[in-house]
Amino acid sequence: MKDSIPEEHLYLAFSHHCGDSIFPLHTSISLFLLSYCDCKLFKVFLVPTGENADDELITKILPHDLEVCLISRHQLPMVVQSCCLPAVVVKDGTFCRAGLSVVLRHIIQKAYEADTSKKDVLELLGFKKTCLKACAEVSGWTRLCEINIPLAVERLLTKSPEHCQTVPADILELERKLGEPVRVHNDDKIRRQKLQQQKAGAKAAAAEGEPVEMHEHPLPNLELSIAFSKLLVQKVSPTVNREPSHIRKTKTTDLPPLDHVFAEGLYFTLADIVLLPCIHQFLVFFKKQGINLLNLPLISSWYRRIQEVPGVKKAADKCNMQLLQLRELQSGAAEEQLQSCLLISGELQEEHEDNHFIGGPRPTMTKLLESGIQAKFSPHPCPDWTLDWNSLPAAVSPGEGKFMSRDRALRKQQQLNNLIAAVKKLAKPGDVIVDFCSGGGHVGIVLAHMMPSCQVVLIENKELSLIRAKERSDELGLNNIWFIQANLDYFNGTFNIGVALHACGVATDMVIEHCIKARAAFVVCPCCYGFIQNTVKFSYPQSHQFKAILSYKEHMILCRFADQTAVQLPPERRSIGKQCMGLVDLDRAWAAEGQNYSVQVISMEPESCSPKNNMLVGTPA
Repeated sequence: MKDSIPEEHLYLAFSHHCGDSIFPLHTSISLFLLSYCDCKLFKVFLVPTGENADDELITKILPHDLEVCLISRHQLPMVVQSCCLPAVVVKDGTFCRAGLSVVLRHIIQKAYEADTSKKDVLELLGFKKTCLKACAEVSGWTRLCEINIPLAVERLLTKSPEHCQTVPADILELERKLGEPVRVHNDDKIRRQKLQQQKAGAKAAAAEGEPVEMHEHPLPNLELSIAFSKLLVQKVSPTVNREPSHIRKTKTTDLPPLDHVFAEGLYFTLADIVLLPCIHQFLVFFKKQGINLLNLPLISSWYRRIQEVPGVKKAADKCNMQLLQLRELQSGAAEEQLQSCLLISGELQEEHEDNHFIGGPRPTMTKLLESGIQAKFSPHPCPDWTLDWNSLPAAVSPGEGKFMSRDRALRKQQQLNNLIAAVKKLAKPGDVIVDFCSGGGHVGIVLAHMMPSCQVVLIENKELSLIRAKERSDELGLNNIWFIQANLDYFNGTFNIGVALHACGVATDMVIEHCIKARAAFVVCPCCYGFIQNTVKFSYPQSHQFKAILSYKEHMILCRFADQTAVQLPPERRSIGKQCMGLVDLDRAWAAEGQNYSVQVISMEPESCSPKNNMLVGTPA
């Protein structure tokens, strides 16, 4: 049976090694997870980033029981060459998983499928199996674990000692996160248990004549027992008697918060696996410099606690990671840097919290109109063009990807007619066309079938959607299509045309940015305007024309009302929504034109094919 399982290849970058870690840290993290899971399902390849790699030296610093091959970048499969490492691909396959979180989650799933007794491995994915599932572009927590902290530690280690006396802001942010109250499933019940435990302790202390102290952050005895009972596959002894009435009647808001045991709360997850090699290197470096860690008591406690997790020390030994034995620190120590971090974080939070806007879009639209700016749409280049859907194989039809009503399938076909027509005008033989945020492959599969002389790449973060797309492609026998499960930032291949149908909110701007960086044409249909907000990478409005007139808040009002285009709304309201859509997309078009692009904003035909029926077509000048 095992012989039928396709061999999967794991590709990891190698730049250098420092002490007991391999860099980049994404590689150390991946190797640590393989050791922790005792997973030998993957053939592992190390890809040196430099020219001179010492094979013997590399072998010495790798995990003892792991067979690793060295391979140069140009020897990588073509689909992997288009991605940032780490990456996993089935041998001789066209389905690639790229990026740290995607690859680690895949390793966990495969390790569990191979041995379903490894419940502890599956538990790394957390409640509802969502740990680090949200992409870094939209999740601040994923971004902190997957990108910011590894990069912060790598930068720190390259600095000279006199320039590294300050704790990086991202490490301080983790310290702050570890001090936040924990939210877990069924936490109300656990918090009542904690209140009962605190009151019982206070009562016992009073009976013995000791001073009664209710610490704001007492040692998390209850949290520790719950966390480690799960790791040791034990159950916490149930309370025989029902909770006292005064505990039951306590308001939820008056219950004590739960303290962190691990990075995401009470339970050991993939986030802890990702953070351990990074924090370990950070602590080793600071110890060598003789710098005290008094302002990081929570990280220090976490680091000590994680060593108690079954299997962690064994995995560390395999990876030649010599874990430090830190003394317990008191949280009352110097906190100037942490307070500075909290202040910065609070400012950012205030900015994001200013999302509840009052008032309609008319004042903002009038303000733009007074400056000569209003929504404008270019004529559709081929409004009557349509694919002959009846003559195409069934697997090409969007209704085949997953169940759709007949009406919805028809509207999806009409949307595809618009995109395919625009791409056909731009494409030439040999072009690489990327379907960003591809979902089940509605756009990409049609393009690959209709344009066999072009290479089509589907990029999607959701694994199941991409698997459905590959099944349809296999049914059609397409050989000019690749599938990449990754966040947009992990795709770095060259391409000629970027396409996206209903990329949600900021994702549309990410697609356009990716195309501009590659000097590629783009055909995008935006969606979910109401989800647009300032991010690490984007601030709104984007074009200098809109920035000169509108504030961020005013632009957000346009975005919120741009979502008011549903067919069940009154016609006047839909008309205002369409104008707001046009203005938001005009800002996008002008921002791209500022990057030496020619951009048209077009309404799809018929407009009834979707409430979000704008299409932006951009070409580099």
